[in-house]
Amino acid sequence: MGGAEPSTEPPANDPVAGALPHADLLQALAATRPDSALRHVEHLPGRDGRHSEWPAWTAPALVAALVGAGIGRPWSHQVEAAEAVRRGEDVVLATGTASGKSLGYLLPLLTAVLDGTSAPSGRGATALYLAPTKALAEDQRARVDALTLPGLRVATYDGDTPPDERRWIREHAGYVLTNPDLVHFSLLPGHERWSPFLRALRVVVVDECHAYRGVFGSHVALVLRRLLRVAARYGARPAVVLASATVADPSGHAAALTGRSVRAVVDDGSRRAPVTVGLWEPLPVDGGRRSAVAEAADLLAELVRSDVQTVAFARSRGGVEVLASAARGRLTSRGLDDAVAAYRGGYLPEERRLLERALRERRILGMAATTALELGIDISGLDAVLVAGWPGRRASFWQQVGRAGRDQSPASALLIAADDPLDTYLVSHPEAVFGAPVEASVIDPENPNILAPHLAAAAAELPLTEADSGYFGAQTVPLAGALTRAGVLRRRPTGWYWARDDRAADHVRLRGVGEAVAIVDRGTGRVIGTVDEGRAPAHVHAGAVHLHQGRTYVVSALDLEARTALVVEGDPGWSTQAQSVSEFTLVTEREHQRWGSVRLSVGSVEVTSQVVSFRRRLHSGEVLGEHPLDLPQHRLVTEGVWWTMPPDLLVAAGVAEAAIPGAAHAAEHAAIGLLPLVATADRWDIGGVSTALHPDTGLPTILVYDGYPGGAGFAHRGYRAAATWLEATADAIEACRCERGCPSCVQSPKCGNGNEPLDKPGALALLRTVLSTRPHR
Repeated sequence: MGGAEPSTEPPANDPVAGALPHADLLQALAATRPDSALRHVEHLPGRDGRHSEWPAWTAPALVAALVGAGIGRPWSHQVEAAEAVRRGEDVVLATGTASGKSLGYLLPLLTAVLDGTSAPSGRGATALYLAPTKALAEDQRARVDALTLPGLRVATYDGDTPPDERRWIREHAGYVLTNPDLVHFSLLPGHERWSPFLRALRVVVVDECHAYRGVFGSHVALVLRRLLRVAARYGARPAVVLASATVADPSGHAAALTGRSVRAVVDDGSRRAPVTVGLWEPLPVDGGRRSAVAEAADLLAELVRSDVQTVAFARSRGGVEVLASAARGRLTSRGLDDAVAAYRGGYLPEERRLLERALRERRILGMAATTALELGIDISGLDAVLVAGWPGRRASFWQQVGRAGRDQSPASALLIAADDPLDTYLVSHPEAVFGAPVEASVIDPENPNILAPHLAAAAAELPLTEADSGYFGAQTVPLAGALTRAGVLRRRPTGWYWARDDRAADHVRLRGVGEAVAIVDRGTGRVIGTVDEGRAPAHVHAGAVHLHQGRTYVVSALDLEARTALVVEGDPGWSTQAQSVSEFTLVTEREHQRWGSVRLSVGSVEVTSQVVSFRRRLHSGEVLGEHPLDLPQHRLVTEGVWWTMPPDLLVAAGVAEAAIPGAAHAAEHAAIGLLPLVATADRWDIGGVSTALHPDTGLPTILVYDGYPGGAGFAHRGYRAAATWLEATADAIEACRCERGCPSCVQSPKCGNGNEPLDKPGALALLRTVLSTRPHR
């Protein structure tokens, strides 16, 4: 639960690294792979811890349980946070990975709930814990259960909780662990049934708050505001505690999520082990580089053979299964294949506990995992971490690296570059990894596309009034008026009311925008997943090959009106890629910068795209054929950043007029790949279009836009950091060793035009020329 000082020293369980310093472990790995390159090694020093005494108000039973669990004294930051929460302050705990943040809120939370058991109702104080995943809530529940505190009634409340148990939780539980989805779909619409719990609510915990970013984070911010609004209806003003090891502006992000001023606790008093971190570039093959997953499998097997306990992170569930299987195959001759396991989302709590136990007992020496491991399993004492491909954000990278050395023993971590422009840049520019802070977690809860349906949901919970602008911002009244004109709300003297017969909450999807298209197994009728309405034509068109939890399906039919895609399980032996045509209109320029004859702008754009065909491609890359599709156009009004260049500037830089389309297209692809360097985004959340002559500008124009209605803040971050972003884009193209372009620089895995035309030298010349025009400051 976030250890402070243990009562006994951790066991020495690092036989290989104990004899071989971790500074040399990475070099020893490099010696086994002479064709690959260890491009950089960074040494992160350890530190001693600082302790405090247990607060005098802490429940004696809680102190006894913690001491019995091996926590002799708390760290200083745990007590600082606990004292603030005890006073009713809102707090964000932003100390390092494995620093024991949970104890900082559990001390006041559990003390309040335990003290409340003496009330006539037996529930004088309650607390609510919110996690981004069910696995994390289960893990936190297990930690509290292990304390065996008399009289404490704790329960997890999620989609799998049976109706009878839900009733008991509402009526009796003092500490409820759940997720934002259940608060949105169940607790808030039925808040009258939760009234005794809400009336006694003292603390709300928002764990791993860095996970709430972009569109999902904006939705969760509005769910939190709705929760605080309903709690106030019952006379409660709970302290909100947020926790994250990797958030750039703790108090700012916490305030954006809650709508309240939040105190940041950032002075980490915990002890930290030294860690050596390396950047690794795999063997070049076929104009690109060897797969990061294949490279990680080799390295994982090598480490397991050397008795170095290691977790290897992959980006996808499929990648995890391939990585684990390949590593086992390399270990079969040594009889060590059972020493490697896979972990991904969707595992049952009992399966996670078995994996935890096997790791602690060192029966498992190698684990392949998705980011679900970051948030869903309690492991410590790992000797090494492998990261197969940049995880998208520094925050995620440091979360994964933080799994190494969690028992205070020295450890190693290695980032293995994937075939991707951003990875290419990072292994050549270690300062971008080690010399930069974690990214800001951008959210925009006032985005009208996100805010409007939450206002409707809020009106269904309690009448919406002008005073609720304090919760939802200045657009509350104008949007309520628009919802009234649309027949969604009804205006009365006492406020705005929900005007429809269905449930307002059902119109809001926290993890997307718009309606969802259900992916249905035609044989069983079972819904195996969903996809956003706007992405359905490209991902689940008729004939598409769809992967889900390691299984392969082929889409037999897509019905956009019924929002259903029917699939049949089976692997046809090829993959598919949708081909599309796109055009864009520049609606409103909000700001611009002049870089000589180059104009850089940010504002509102309208992107119209249409999936017109799909290609079948063998795993070798050979195209089997292209097949037409008849699908409607998709219109997206969003935010974008774009720049224009006069053709004579490009011609003078060596980009002939006939080469401009390919140069602009290649620069657009690389810029999309590098935008996550300066914005909290995944490249799949971003789109781009380029043209040699745009009707709105009359010039060659490159646009990069947010892939969500109304925008998500990514383009604005790119505009603000344009020089850094485009410089990194040019550097990544230049650093790539291919001649004509590859997935490590200018090819895109989601290009609707089949990566044609692309001109790598032209893209580099274009970007260098654009950068040369910027004013020097």
